[in-house]
Amino acid sequence: MRIAYFDCFSGISGDMCLGAVISAGVDAAELRDALAKLPVRGYELRWEKIKANGISAVNVFVDINEEEQPERCLDEIKQIIDNSELPEKVKKGSLAVFSRLAAAEATIHDTTPEKIHFHEVGAIDAIVDVVGTVLGLNLLGVERVYASPLPMGKGLIHCRHGIMPSPAPATLELLRDIPVYGTDIEAELVTPTGAALVTTLAEAFGELPAMIVKGIGYGSGKKSLAQPNLLRLIIGEQ
Repeated sequence: MRIAYFDCFSGISGDMCLGAVISAGVDAAELRDALAKLPVRGYELRWEKIKANGISAVNVFVDINEEEQPERCLDEIKQIIDNSELPEKVKKGSLAVFSRLAAAEATIHDTTPEKIHFHEVGAIDAIVDVVGTVLGLNLLGVERVYASPLPMGKGLIHCRHGIMPSPAPATLELLRDIPVYGTDIEAELVTPTGAALVTTLAEAFGELPAMIVKGIGYGSGKKSLAQPNLLRLIIGEQ
């Protein structure tokens, strides 16, 4: 059985996940062509290889034409995914991630998941990151997902709703019953999209499980940290 382990030593975000699956062996052009099956326009997916503290990694960018992107509610995102030609397993996994993310946002804002709106850039960015990650794991043949405990940054972060504490309230809501630990890093290490992905896909959090390692990928974050700002994805056989 093929498994995946997200080693989140510097946190996790949607673009780090997408970079990690590409670095672990998913053909980036194949992934881009598959994502083109989603009925959304006005963005370009690109990637580059970088080195962080000497470690080769993939840095992913979702370039967006903001003028073409409306706000989208959960039902609209569901329709986008359902109306695509992606495999049913990928659709189901992606919808589960978005449902979990919307539920957390609804709790924070004291409303219902159906009334949550993903703002223009965030919506398309999250769609590409989430569907791309789920699709990438599927292309890698992954059947079960595990993850390390998650590091929490501290301080304040700037977001669409203004200044908030790190971790963001939606992130912390997503991490109920998940093992986390504090750090001295003043940054947002775990984003809401990253938290939604890992808490939906991973069935357990802890030490690296026993496996025969078959693939390793590193996805880069955008912030500059004293340590490598990377997400490590380990693919193995059990």
